[in-house]
Amino acid sequence: MKNKLIDLVNISKSYDGVTVLDELNLYIRENEFLTLLGPSGCGKTTTLRILGGFERPDHGNVFFNGNDITGLPPNKRQLNTVFQKYALFPHMSVAENISFGLKIKNKPQGYIDDKIRYALKLVNMDGYENRYPAALSGGQQQRVAIARAIVNEPKVLLLDEP
Repeated sequence: MKNKLIDLVNISKSYDGVTVLDELNLYIRENEFLTLLGPSGCGKTTTLRILGGFERPDHGNVFFNGNDITGLPPNKRQLNTVFQKYALFPHMSVAENISFGLKIKNKPQGYIDDKIRYALKLVNMDGYENRYPAALSGGQQQRVAIARAIVNEPKVLLLDEP
């Protein structure tokens, strides 16, 4: 049996006195695919935000590969998140949006160019590298956001209402 890659232990979160997550326990093993389903406001996005490091739980811990990452910021976690609103940079081309994380990590330009080509092919958007987000449909923007996430080769890819 594979080890737990992600382990949420007794996670609780409230907003303005309203409990959204109440002692949530959830684990995901390596190579598993998990879908969180539920009505609006039940805590799905909050759970993803806590996993991604964008929110801190009021109580409980987040473990990744056995290490407590509860206090780590998003850029120190081995996962990427694509949210409902894709947060593309409007002043950057598709290629610049996709390469953003790689440039922050100071990867060589040749490596970045190869990753951009690979990601665009994977999301079926070859030839779109010089376009800007405003010139793309919502579905195309979503694919750019996914490409931006996968070029970083995260151990986990979180998708919020893809």
